[in-house]
Amino acid sequence: MKKRPDGALEHDIMTVLWSADKPLQPGEIKDQLHTALAYTSVATVLGRLQAKGLVTRSGSGRGYAYSASIDESQLAVRRIGEVLSSASDKGQVLAGFIGSLSKKDMTALRAMLGDDDL
Repeated sequence: MKKRPDGALEHDIMTVLWSADKPLQPGEIKDQLHTALAYTSVATVLGRLQAKGLVTRSGSGRGYAYSASIDESQLAVRRIGEVLSSASDKGQVLAGFIGSLSKKDMTALRAMLGDDDL
């Protein structure tokens, strides 16, 4: 079996939860992933996501059901913040990030900042 990149399973599980209209049990999540993962693998990752504050769980029958506690954009903001806080030169990281933006994203950033001179 091919190894997934780090964080890929967490992201796939979050994607399932973001699209759900109700809390899901690990087996329901596993079924939506369409992979040969074991139920216990999904349950383990859900426990890690809960410890990170990304999902909440509630009692459901004899087990638990999970729902996302933050949306996708909030998760991206959190990750960007983690990268910035770990950098010794935040200005250089920000400059590199801004320099990598597409023209469309740069226009959107300028509009958000209210500065057409960026």
